[in-house]
Amino acid sequence: MSEVDVLFAALRQAADPQTVECIENLVMRGSDRDLNRINALAFADAHGLDQEKTIAAFLHAARIGVFEMTWNVLCPGCGGVLDTGATLKTVDRDTYHCALCAAGYEPTLDEMVEVTFTVNPRVRRIAAHDPDRLPPFEYYRQIFFSSGVDLPDDLEARFKRIQLEMIELDPGEKAFVSLQLPAQFVIIFDPVTHSAQFIDVQGEPTDERQTLSMVISHGHALNETVTLRPGLLRLTLENHTDRRVVPNVCIAGDELHDILGRRRAFLTAQRLLTNQSFRDIYRTDTLDIDQRLKITSLTFLFTDLRGSTALYERVGDLAAFDLVRAHFRVLHEIVATEAGAVVKTIGDAVMATFPSPDRAVAAALRMREAMLALNAERGSEDLLLKIGIHEGPCLAVSMNDRQDYFGQTVNIASRVQGLAEPQVILTTEAIVGNAQVSEILRDSGITSVSRMEELQGIAREVRIFALS
Repeated sequence: MSEVDVLFAALRQAADPQTVECIENLVMRGSDRDLNRINALAFADAHGLDQEKTIAAFLHAARIGVFEMTWNVLCPGCGGVLDTGATLKTVDRDTYHCALCAAGYEPTLDEMVEVTFTVNPRVRRIAAHDPDRLPPFEYYRQIFFSSGVDLPDDLEARFKRIQLEMIELDPGEKAFVSLQLPAQFVIIFDPVTHSAQFIDVQGEPTDERQTLSMVISHGHALNETVTLRPGLLRLTLENHTDRRVVPNVCIAGDELHDILGRRRAFLTAQRLLTNQSFRDIYRTDTLDIDQRLKITSLTFLFTDLRGSTALYERVGDLAAFDLVRAHFRVLHEIVATEAGAVVKTIGDAVMATFPSPDRAVAAALRMREAMLALNAERGSEDLLLKIGIHEGPCLAVSMNDRQDYFGQTVNIASRVQGLAEPQVILTTEAIVGNAQVSEILRDSGITSVSRMEELQGIAREVRIFALS
C-alpha cells in the first residue's frame, strides 16, 4: 500500500466517505490547475456534496497531510490575493493595499480572507508548486486571483482583446517595448510584485515618440498616474527582483471589468472559525494572543438551563451530571449540523456561533424540540432551556488559550439570553429581520412578539422578539 493509499484510508475513517471519494478522484485524476487553491464551496457544489461535510473533509485532509491550507487576504475590488500565509496568524497588518485598484483595505474575516487547499507536493507534484515556471496567464489565474473570482475558461483569448503587451523578465533583466497607445486608460501591472503604473491616455494623437520607464521591485510603490497622448510609446521595464516577473500592459475598460466581475462564494475565514470541525482539529493554534481581527457579521447563540442547581439537589449529583452531559451532547450535535461551532461552555451554558442568522434560528428550534423530547423520555421537566440570539460585528481574539470573540454583539446576545423564559427563544431585530429567518418562521408556523428592553451595559433600549 502506497503512502497516498494510507493517507486516504485514514481520511475515510475521519470524514464523510462520499466526499472523500470525490477528493481522492480529484487528487488522482484532476488537472494541476484543479489541485491548486481549491475552493471547498465550489468543489461541493460541483459534485453535489454537502458543504459542511466537504469543509470537514478538506480540514481532516489538511491535518493528515493530503493538502496544505492557506489563508489569503483578498482585495474586495479586483479579487486579487494581496498576501498569503499558512495560518491566520500571518494576517497581521492593519491595512492591505491593492496596487491594481489603488486602494487600501482593513482586513475583515468574512469579506477579505479566504481559505483554500492545495495538494501537498509529497502526495502529487503540480505546476503551481513552482509558480515562477507557470505560463503568465496561469500565474494570473492560479496565483494572483482568488478562488472567489469566477474567471472564464477562455481567459487568455478574452484578455488579449485588451492586452497591448505581456512580457516575461528574469531577475535583473531589462526590456524595451514599443507599443501604440489608444485614447483610453491603460495600466501596467505585475502580479508577482503587485507593481502598477497608471497611464491616462488623452488629447490629440502625436507622431512624436513618448517614453516611460518602470522599475519593478518588491518595494515598488504605486506611481502617480501619468498623462500621455495617443500614439507611439517607448516603454522600458526593469526587473530589480530575484524572481521572474510578468508585467502586462492592458486597457482598463469595460472588458477588463467584465472579465473580473463574475464572483462566486468562497470559504471565508469567518465561516471556518465558526466551523466545529475546524475548532476541534486546530483548537488554540489559530490566533496570536495580540491579534484582533474584525468580522463584520457573525451570529451568536447563548443557551442556559433554568434551575440546574435545584436539579442537582432533586435527583442527585450523578444523575444530574449525566442528564446535563446528555443535553450538552445534543446541543453540540445540533450546532455542528447547522454549520455552527461551540465556542465554550460556562457551567450549564453554551456559547455558539453561526455564519448566518438562519442557521442559528434553525439550530435554536431544533434545540427546543430536542429538550422537549428528552424531557418526554424521562417523564419530567428537568431540562428547561433558555435561548438568546443576536447578530452583528465583532472581533476574533485569543483569550484563555482559546479562540474567542469580543464586542458589543456578544454582550447583547448574552443579555438577551438572560431575559429568556424556559423553552422560549429570544432574538433581536437583526435576527428576525433576516429574509431567510422570516422564511423559516413562516414555514414552521412560528410567531414572534416584540417588546423593548433595557439591557445591562447597553446604552439604548433593544427590541426583543420572543419566538413561540
